[in-house]
Amino acid sequence: MKSFVRDTLLRQRARLHELDALLSAPDVVDSMERFKTLSREHADASTVVEVFNRYLRREADLASATEMLADADMADMAREEIDSAQADMAQLDTELQQLLLPKDPDDERNAFVEIRAGTGGDESALFAGDLARLYTRYAERQGWQVETVSESPSELGGYKEVVLRVSGAGAYGRLRFES
Repeated sequence: MKSFVRDTLLRQRARLHELDALLSAPDVVDSMERFKTLSREHADASTVVEVFNRYLRREADLASATEMLADADMADMAREEIDSAQADMAQLDTELQQLLLPKDPDDERNAFVEIRAGTGGDESALFAGDLARLYTRYAERQGWQVETVSESPSELGGYKEVVLRVSGAGAYGRLRFES
């Protein structure tokens, strides 16, 4: 891991402890807007710090396995542990770099999904119905709420047009490029 990434993660861990103290302060609890902002920052920071702590644990495992290489009886087990720790650390390093990328503020917004049947008559209306069910199930698996804003059903059970409102954390960020 690069030193500036490690420094950033250490600062993030310190900020998480600071946020814990701030969230328990009585003046923050009285201001709902400030409490909401700090809670969001705390949630983001805790995700990053959790992955960073796993990285540090695997780094410590790697160091102890390297020390065990000197013992002939434990050398094979130490090599396996070293390989496993290095693979885990590489994966966690990639995950940490992705978590540190700046986020688009619009990603947390709600989304509207508009589905319209194209040319093709009843078959396209049935496909639009299947597509609406697909997005609804996907949203439910993500823990989002789906509300049908408007619908125009066809005679055979599909939709000529349906508009869904998907609300939940990260809905717009995940659905923005669907077309």
